[in-house]
Amino acid sequence: MTSLLAQLLSPGPVITDGAWGTQLQAMGLPAGECPDLWNLTNPDRVRQVAQSYVDAGSKVILTNTFRSNRITLAGHGLADRVVEINRVGVEISRAAAGTHAKVFGSIGPTGKMLMMGEVTEEEVFGAFAEQAAALGTSDALVIETMTDLEEARIAVRAAKTIGLPVVVSMVFDSGKARDRTMMGSTPEQAAETLAEAGADVIGANCGLGMDGYIPIAKRLRAATALPIWIKPNAGLPELVDGHIVYRTTPAEFAHQAQALREAGVAFVGGCCGTSPEFIYALRTALRL
Repeated sequence: MTSLLAQLLSPGPVITDGAWGTQLQAMGLPAGECPDLWNLTNPDRVRQVAQSYVDAGSKVILTNTFRSNRITLAGHGLADRVVEINRVGVEISRAAAGTHAKVFGSIGPTGKMLMMGEVTEEEVFGAFAEQAAALGTSDALVIETMTDLEEARIAVRAAKTIGLPVVVSMVFDSGKARDRTMMGSTPEQAAETLAEAGADVIGANCGLGMDGYIPIAKRLRAATALPIWIKPNAGLPELVDGHIVYRTTPAEFAHQAQALREAGVAFVGGCCGTSPEFIYALRTALRL
């Protein structure tokens, strides 16, 4: 375990942040616009999201850079702004974190299918390596919301080139038991592959609520000695009058936090539909 991770985890489980996209949407982010571009066009609003999580008690906050790899940004005509968007994203989160929280640079999937030949392994590695380097002033990197274990493995290999601790978080919401990635990988397979790739922390986010991720956390804990990272959604999404709605309340979300702790989770936060209120409720429930 790296010294940073050991320092963070020495008091017990670490509270991370919650959703960013839904928070930015509440501040006026139009549908279809790249949220990461707001690092440049609306930095004060991005800072407000980061600050709200620090104020709620997050000890780790992410950066607004989930879509900031070259391949994904190309779809928005922003491929030439990779370095700028990522660097400013770290600066914004760093300013909000101060001495109260660590900043983990967010790296999301490319949105392209390797197995379908939409991109090559070399292109994916290059895109992730470029983004990781641009996020190099972060305290660590988080490769998150990954559905393809092969893409996640390539991302870990690319991220490790800059020498920071690397968290890898998969989405397990497919299969009859909703315990596999979209590509069919189990928690055990993910843990083995990602540990071999060099991940420092392994986990899951998005796709499921607390109920779904407690058993996933137990299986990950049994499959690896590495710290476990879990960020569930605020329950399963529902479509109401053309809008996505999450029904789980902060109190209901936090009520199951103790079960995650008992499952051996080291880092706990929230994903889609969660907010600073969820993080405050988590911190209160876990007495952190």
